[in-house]
Amino acid sequence: MSIAFFDSGIGGLTVLREAVRKLPDEDFIFFADTLHVPYGPKTKQQVTEYVCESAERIFGEKVKALVIACNTATSVAATELRRVYELPVIGMEPAVKPAVEMNGAGGRRVLVLATELTLSQAKYMELVSRVDDKRIVDSLPMPELVQYCERLNFDPAELGDYFRRKFEPFDLDAYGTIVLGCTHYPYYAPLLESVLPPHIRVIDGSAGTVRRLTAVLSERGVQGGGSGKVRFMNSADDPAYNEKLERAWELLHKTIG
Repeated sequence: MSIAFFDSGIGGLTVLREAVRKLPDEDFIFFADTLHVPYGPKTKQQVTEYVCESAERIFGEKVKALVIACNTATSVAATELRRVYELPVIGMEPAVKPAVEMNGAGGRRVLVLATELTLSQAKYMELVSRVDDKRIVDSLPMPELVQYCERLNFDPAELGDYFRRKFEPFDLDAYGTIVLGCTHYPYYAPLLESVLPPHIRVIDGSAGTVRRLTAVLSERGVQGGGSGKVRFMNSADDPAYNEKLERAWELLHKTIG
């Protein structure tokens, strides 16, 4: 049986990459909701409906767990999926807690980059409220970055200009960590690191999600049985988009290793 990874588009491949590295004895399905990408600008109700429709198809496959490799989808629909399905559903959350722990003693601030919908949800606000007792966390929506990524646009000049415009209102010397709160964003981590001051660390939530997935598989006694095979699917049943996923998968390994 496979582990399913789900995202609105190609962003969740960054989480799948971490899982393939840490769980080489598993097989994987990656399902992209290409009919509705991107999720960030849409309403909570719309995204919940899209996620539930995709989950119905995913659970029609032979899977033993579902990873919602999308911060936006997790924030609006994870609870509903866990109510409906008995199989494990593992979600994402921005790596705010480790970022705060990194910076709490150093006196520098944390900047979370995510979609507008993620940043507007009670789940995100509760997370920040719970871990940010020193009030050092700021947020910055970057909705355009998902669209750049879905177009496989990694032009360093164009994206470098974009990042500099977005960061212009911020005193970056005051920040110690940037949190990538959307799974599309790690594609741009190397470029971000070249634009940001060298003291700023760039982190995301992939490692924590895969640790949780590993623990759940162990608890249920369903680890292993595969060979690292990855199969791509999409909600439009579009072979061309599956080819795009394969290109993005290859590009991801070339970009961030």
